[in-house]
Amino acid sequence: MKQVLVERELDPSGPLASPPRVGRRRVTVNLAESPLSWLHARGHLTDAQRAAGECLRRDFERAQLAPGVTMRWDAVRIAGSGGERGLNPTERQIAARSRFDGAIATAGKDLSDILWRVVCAGEGLPTAERALGWPVRSGKLVLRIALDRVAGYYRIA
Repeated sequence: MKQVLVERELDPSGPLASPPRVGRRRVTVNLAESPLSWLHARGHLTDAQRAAGECLRRDFERAQLAPGVTMRWDAVRIAGSGGERGLNPTERQIAARSRFDGAIATAGKDLSDILWRVVCAGEGLPTAERALGWPVRSGKLVLRIALDRVAGYYRIA
């Protein structure tokens, strides 16, 4: 995986996005590393759980569910390119949306919040736990349960 390392000022709540000031504690952050990859690299997620999370994230991105904030500058697609055979770009987007909705439904109403925040939105567990009003360190267990269900949906052993 490619690394994108930047220096951040360290605050009690975590790294700050602003450039570090002289004399403050600093930390190096890899911007290319997702919270899912971070958890997997430290042994908190199994290979199957990470693969399920990556499938969900890929379907989220292919379905173009993230809000657009500017003009799209994507390259023009050439006929015959793409992963799903026989489908045009709109049909591939619809298929990805259907898979994403199915995976989220399989995870369940109570588990989909943490799943979406960490896997799709790229929030760290502490941030997601605070946003959901959960106790500290409870998100990891709930995320693992949600990813196990999603792995079953994607048929990942």
